[in-house]
Amino acid sequence: MARISRKLLTSAALGALAFSTFAVPVAQATEGYFQHGISARSKAMGGAGVADTRDAFGAAINPAGAIDSGDMIQVNLSAFSPVRHFKGTGPGGFVPAGDYKSGSNLFPVPGFAYSRKLSDKVGFALTAVGNGGMNTSWDRELPNPVCGSGPFPAPTGVFCGAGTGVNLNQLLVSANFAYKVADMLTLGVAPVLAINQFEARGLAAFGGVSANPAALTDNESEFSTGLGLRVGFQIDATDSFRIAGTYQSELNMSRFKKYEGLFADRGDFNIPENYTIGVAFDATPDFTVAIDYKRINYQSVGSIGNSSRIPNLFGNPGAAGFGWQNIDIIKFGAEWRQNDQWTWRAGIAKNENPIGTDDVTLNILAPGVMKTHLTGGFEYNPSQKHSFEFAFMYAPTAKVSGIEVTPFGPNPNRTIELRMKQWEATIGWKMKFGK
Repeated sequence: MARISRKLLTSAALGALAFSTFAVPVAQATEGYFQHGISARSKAMGGAGVADTRDAFGAAINPAGAIDSGDMIQVNLSAFSPVRHFKGTGPGGFVPAGDYKSGSNLFPVPGFAYSRKLSDKVGFALTAVGNGGMNTSWDRELPNPVCGSGPFPAPTGVFCGAGTGVNLNQLLVSANFAYKVADMLTLGVAPVLAINQFEARGLAAFGGVSANPAALTDNESEFSTGLGLRVGFQIDATDSFRIAGTYQSELNMSRFKKYEGLFADRGDFNIPENYTIGVAFDATPDFTVAIDYKRINYQSVGSIGNSSRIPNLFGNPGAAGFGWQNIDIIKFGAEWRQNDQWTWRAGIAKNENPIGTDDVTLNILAPGVMKTHLTGGFEYNPSQKHSFEFAFMYAPTAKVSGIEVTPFGPNPNRTIELRMKQWEATIGWKMKFGK
């Protein structure tokens, strides 16, 4: 047992170190700023699979799945492209009139997972996945006639601040433990370590409505860390039908001191709680259907969920946030294991848009408006130990519009529209080991 533990910890530590070195430049904006799926498998199945965790990454969805994944290492890499626009129409606006596209439209999204079955009743998995999505980079020279007529920090830019935009990256590392209580029931628990990286640029025009203008913008990147817990269960109701669920607590993060004049509650930016419940059915031994329902409670975190129209200085307790609403998500996925070499997957996910019409102006910085994800992919096994996976996601254009809200108040003469479409391609490698 000691030998197994040393090998397990050594492999896990090396994998986590390699991932953490590789995981810095991550951006995502699908279910708000959560990924629509974790692994190449789940991404190809629309993100569904809380009740069908067949690989090491499955534990990042449901820690109870660590009992079924066996002994393996997995690595994923996605090329993710969010194409973001805003359009201003109407006279006398603070935000420029016209249709504009954000820069920085291609991001790498890595992932790492390691799993080991320690006994017939105990399984372990270490997972490290990227998250994030509040990312924009608007043109530094974007023309804005308003900027030359007042006490603004720059003559151009979305908010009269050159290079307006934000960047949020997240790394979630979890140690997942599963215990088979009975033949039908498995329970799982996973301590979760989170690392946030954030930077804001070009927001000095909001200095007059910030409790700490020196900690509002252009203070380079800052990191915060935090902890939380993920728990899960799986019930094998029959040989072919499974019911499962998982809950992740709000991750309590250290404050962003460099941006305590932007985020409500003096720089607080926790990761919101979320939960998933789902079923999986093996229609045949080779064909599985999975359906999940997921809820993300963005409103539990003030800096994310508070209305952007709250009449309080940015950064104060209970101050304005991005106005993101709680969202419900339905995921549907299917997998056909054609033979020992080929597996085919497809899926669709539908979620609510977290951004309402009252909060479009501030969300030029973070236009996470996507609602539909169409997915597919396959796995090829050239040998019993190695396999390669591919997944593709396309999210058709979604948009929301509302009146402009300036640092001086609402401007009903100017309408702002946010819109985005996305695609993502993922490749993965899986190596099985042990017996």
